[in-house]
Amino acid sequence: MKRNEWGEPESQGNWRSRIPSGLPISASGAILLLCIAVFFLGAVVPGLFGLLALRPEYLMQRPWTLITHMFVHANFDHLFWNMVVLFFFGMELERRVGERKFLEIYILSGIVAAAGQMMVAGGSLVGASGALYGVMGCLAIIAPEISVLLFFVIPISIRSAVVLYALIDFLSMGSADNIAHMAHIVGLLVGLAYGQAMGRGSRYFSR
Repeated sequence: MKRNEWGEPESQGNWRSRIPSGLPISASGAILLLCIAVFFLGAVVPGLFGLLALRPEYLMQRPWTLITHMFVHANFDHLFWNMVVLFFFGMELERRVGERKFLEIYILSGIVAAAGQMMVAGGSLVGASGALYGVMGCLAIIAPEISVLLFFVIPISIRSAVVLYALIDFLSMGSADNIAHMAHIVGLLVGLAYGQAMGRGSRYFSR
């Protein structure tokens, strides 16, 4: 049986193999499309934003929001930049570790990041940032050779990038900028821990 670099069996002849390869059918691609769809649906469906956003005081009545908040974005800029990160880093992580592990990292990072943010602040919580910080953290461990263009100009290693982003979030905590800085930090820590755990038991090789 064919196995990926993590030693897991790759399924053969499943429903995906019958879909044209040009379609965005990867897990990261599906999340990207879902986030875009939710954003535009929210503009025409009254109350959708509030139904999917995570509010700590309504969590017991709306437990699904612990996951759905990751697919809701406050405005176009919020959506655009998160989807840029998902496109480049999410798809790269999925390519390296496979769909199942990518989804584990993404969802777990997003949930724990939200929990961390709820411990320090109230209000609505929306966006994929916590999950995406987890993605970058995991990549920083398993693929340190990746470079990031800081300000789209300066090439730095992904490890230097996540340290810089974490420092900015740490220094920005307590500011009234409506950014969930604690969610970013916690999501990053989850991704780093997940990547470290994978690195200890994997058969991963850079490529």
